[in-house]
Amino acid sequence: MRKINPRDFKLARRGTSREINRQIALTLIRTHQPVSRADLSRLMETNRANVTLLVNELLEEGLVREEEQNESNGRGRKPTSLFLNSRESLAVAIDVRKTKAFLMLTDSTGRQVGDVISFPMKPDPSEFVRSLAWQVRKALGGTLDSTSCGGIGVVVPGMLDLRNGTVIHSPTLRWRNVELLDLMKQEFGDIEIHLENSGKACALSQIWSVRGDGTALNDIVFVSVSDGVGVGIVVNGELVRGRHNTAGEFGHVPLSIDGPPCACGANGCWEAYISNIATISRYFGSSVADRRPVPVERSECTIESLIAKARANDGKALAALQSTARYLGLGLASIINVIDPSRIYIGGEITEAWDLLESTVKDAIKERTLSSELGEASIRIVPAIEFPRLKGAAALITAPAFAAPKVA
Repeated sequence: MRKINPRDFKLARRGTSREINRQIALTLIRTHQPVSRADLSRLMETNRANVTLLVNELLEEGLVREEEQNESNGRGRKPTSLFLNSRESLAVAIDVRKTKAFLMLTDSTGRQVGDVISFPMKPDPSEFVRSLAWQVRKALGGTLDSTSCGGIGVVVPGMLDLRNGTVIHSPTLRWRNVELLDLMKQEFGDIEIHLENSGKACALSQIWSVRGDGTALNDIVFVSVSDGVGVGIVVNGELVRGRHNTAGEFGHVPLSIDGPPCACGANGCWEAYISNIATISRYFGSSVADRRPVPVERSECTIESLIAKARANDGKALAALQSTARYLGLGLASIINVIDPSRIYIGGEITEAWDLLESTVKDAIKERTLSSELGEASIRIVPAIEFPRLKGAAALITAPAFAAPKVA
């Protein structure tokens, strides 16, 4: 049961139930479009009169549109279907990484428009924002205003203070206390801008996908394994943030306090065992924070090339990946014991080797979970081509229109 906070609540108005039903109708149209009024009535389990009132209201506000379908039974008027009115301004999704940034445009439903664009990452925050503004203008055809751009969602690896738009600490980018939102406002003016942590954005990508299985699950965890490790947690359909927006930082929970150094400055973090950098370092017999000059061979090695070596029967490469798989499973077991999610999603480049890693990961999970049922946790791999970070960034702009109203 959900407790009412006596110091932070919102009274239900006379129109609250209609507001909730309106959001339900919008969400069902988004998920099932094209959908007829009759089908919407069945989906909502209500009568046609109630649906007609809701649909007429949404049509008047321009949130949905009604179109005739090509098929006809030959006996009069063609059937009509409802669609979300997604033809207006575009949402801009940005995924910031260590060496590259990625940009994707979506319509107001979160559907991708055009190709994903990548461009070199500028280490200096001010230079990055100037470069980003140029790329966004180019993607939008040279225009940049609230008419052409409905908003910009930016995903950053690291801890964020969403109240003032500050990147508190991003070990991957080596940013500390960067006032990113202020820098972006200087370039983008009054365009709506939202920032989010990469792990949380990936979780959002699943619960706000149009066709994904995450839409029907209220309790999920997304683990993104890349240059770092990001974790996003959804409980009862809502992203878990905590008091300081740092909830879910399992990447920096130690597997061993005497373990290898992590980029965050501590020792033995889960990230120091399973990140791409950790796996590559293990292959070359060095630590993540090894301060010796990096050999050319290692500097040119990527997780993709390491996976290719393993598939070509390079025993050392396979051993490095298997160690990562075991550490991945041990960390996942802790998450499962604490959260008990309906499903765990795993993303990142290492998922390309999932057929090599799956049994090791699952054995490690079963070894450390507290019951046999927990050891059988459902896991789904999210390939990089699904762009979970970018889709999560887009959801920052597009999803609020479909979110359930908060009461009490």
